[in-house]
This record gives sequence, structure tokens and C-alpha cells, in this order.
Amino acid sequence: MSKKVYVIAEVGSVHDGSFGNAQRLIDVAVSCGADAVKFQTHLPAAETLRDAPMPSYFKGEPRFEYFARTGFSLEQWKKLAQHAAAGGIEFMSSPFSAEAVEMLEDIGISRYKIPSGEVSNLPMLDVIAKTGKPVFLSSGMSSWAELDAAVATIRRHHNKLWVMQCTSSYPCPPEHVGLNVLGEMKARWDVPVGYSDHSMENNACLAAVALGATVVEKHLTFSRAMYGSDAKHSAEPAQFTSLVKGIREITAMLENPVDKNDLSAFREMKEIFEKSVVSTCNIAAGSVITLEMLGIKKPGSGIPAARLNEVVGSVAKVDIKSDSLIREADLVARPV
Repeated sequence: MSKKVYVIAEVGSVHDGSFGNAQRLIDVAVSCGADAVKFQTHLPAAETLRDAPMPSYFKGEPRFEYFARTGFSLEQWKKLAQHAAAGGIEFMSSPFSAEAVEMLEDIGISRYKIPSGEVSNLPMLDVIAKTGKPVFLSSGMSSWAELDAAVATIRRHHNKLWVMQCTSSYPCPPEHVGLNVLGEMKARWDVPVGYSDHSMENNACLAAVALGATVVEKHLTFSRAMYGSDAKHSAEPAQFTSLVKGIREITAMLENPVDKNDLSAFREMKEIFEKSVVSTCNIAAGSVITLEMLGIKKPGSGIPAARLNEVVGSVAKVDIKSDSLIREADLVARPV
């Protein structure tokens, strides 16, 4: 992975089971400038009981039926992966069962994103880690102890690991984003950190990048008016494009430190905007210059204003007209 922040467009199930929508969402992710487009691979019989409760933010239909209706076949997933590759974007999908991991291995994905609800599913984490592939581990609903166990499970197989701060709240209010956790994660496990966002704006992602996040994930939708569990909490294309642009600009800022002592770029600006010592009256050659004879005005191409007191007491070498720059060559040093 390059130094640039890795941006994941999380499509999830926003496609609502439409293969055409899924393809088009890949295209949108490409046009927005994302590095990866991520789906969710749900195999309902392998991951949920039929009477499992629905989350409070989406009561549209039972989870089992929703996952069954919006899922794709292995061949469809492969075609989506090919479509992403053709667009120059990485295809990813989060598994929610060991069987889903097997399917994703068949598809040939290159890395895994562990969703927040699967952090405590250590048997599945072990299956993923055994693939040897890089892992993004989300943290949305886990304690430090649960995350310690997940990190240890993955590290047993020496996978490249990123841990991502996340808050499983839909939408996530600013006061629950938890940017402080980024530094704590990095210190706790000595790993690169990332941020998975459920807030409505871009501010949390941008702040996370400024604080050192090297991977950012945000939900993407055609429109927040779409049906489904995630659309109303996702970014529309214009917002996602703005997010990527902001991340790229922040990365450029962080990778290009400024030397405040290097003023070469401001030479012209300093002459235009700063001020110099000037005369407030006609000063005859041989006169001892007093403070009353001096003022401070633009441009900054003469004796700097900061040296005003050094000019006081000097002797004029030549006649100096009123309201003009006083130059070093016009003066004789102060009499001793």
C-alpha cells in the first residue's frame, strides 16, 4: 500500500439485490476516486437464525429474508470483482461466516475487512487469518479485551493488520466518533490505524486522517432516499467525491512539512505587504536623524520596520526627500 490514505467506498447492501445497481455503484466509487469498493457477503443460513432480531434503524424486513433477497451467487460476485478490476479499483467484501470466507477465497479477494459485529467471532477470524492476507479489523462495538483477543488471533498467523476505530451507531453523532481511540490503538498494538465512519458528514474522516489514519471507510449510495439498511446513513456521490479530495489534500499537507525559516517563496510578497522605515519630512545631508523624522510605510523593500530604532541617531549622507524610503546607502552610522 502506498503512503496515500486508502479510501474504501462501502457499498454494503445498498444495491438492494440488484446486480445492475451493484455494477453501477462500482462505477460511482471509481468516479469518486476511491481506492476500493466494498460489499458484504451474507449467507443467511450460515450466519443467522430466522427469528434473529432486526436492528432499530432498519425494520423493513426480517434479516434472514433481507440477506437472502439481496445476496448474489458466486458467479455474480466474480463478475462484480471483474467489473471492479476493469475500472481500476479493488474489490472487497466483508464476510459474516466462515462459509462466506470460503466464497471470497473462490472469488480471489486480496484482503479482508472484518465488520464490527464479527470481532468476537474468533473462529471466523482464525479462518481469515489462515489465508495469510492483510486484514482491516473494525472495532465498532468491542471492548479493549475483545479487541485484544481478536488482534492476538490474527497475529498468530502474522497477517498484515490495520485496526480501525469505528462506532456502531447509525448515524453516529460527533460526540461518539472517538477520535482519541486512534492514538490509543496505535500505542496498544503498534499497528497502522484507520477509521470506519458512520457519521453524516465528512468531518470525522478528515480529522481522522489528520490524526494519522491510513485507511478510511465510508458508506456510499446513489441517494439517501433509497430503501435498505444503510442508504440513509451513507454519502451520496458528490459528498464522497469531496471526501476523497479532502483526504488527498490533507495527505499532501502531512507529507510536505513547511520550514518557517525558508522565506524564498515569499520574497515578492514581503516587499508588497511588509513595511519599511520612511522619512516624514525633508532631511538635509549631515542631519542627525531623530524619531520624529521617521515613519513606517509600505513597501517592505527598504530598511525593515523592525529596525526603526537603529536608524534613529544615524546621520544622513545625502538629502532625503519627505515621504520616501530610507536606504542603508543614505546613512552614515551613528556617531560614537
